[in-house]
Amino acid sequence: QVQLVQSGGGLVQAGGSLRLSCAVSGRTFSAYAMGWFRQVPGKEREFVAAISWSGSITYYADSVKGRFTISRDNAKNTGYLQMNSLKPEDTAVYYCSQPLRAYIISDYTSERSYDYWGQGTQVTVSS
Repeated sequence: QVQLVQSGGGLVQAGGSLRLSCAVSGRTFSAYAMGWFRQVPGKEREFVAAISWSGSITYYADSVKGRFTISRDNAKNTGYLQMNSLKPEDTAVYYCSQPLRAYIISDYTSERSYDYWGQGTQVTVSS
């Protein structure tokens, strides 16, 4: 059974930093891409960042580029989202995800590419 368990998040002032973690079990973590998405009430879940199975390719939403960094530690079966220079508009529930398909996927930024999801973690940035 594939499980994605998130940790991190919380309340931070604008300009601050947080790191989200996503521990994966039940599969060979290193064979799968990872994505991070976020959602605010009343809105669609939106893409934040993604990383290829090898870690050699990363993708970012324009809104977070230069502030957020996605990474992975295959030895620990864990993915990370380092969030710096946080803004109030970054407030959302953040989700990590992995696709069913191993290795290369067609669209790293689409929610439809991902099949397994973490439980979500709240990030609140105060002004």
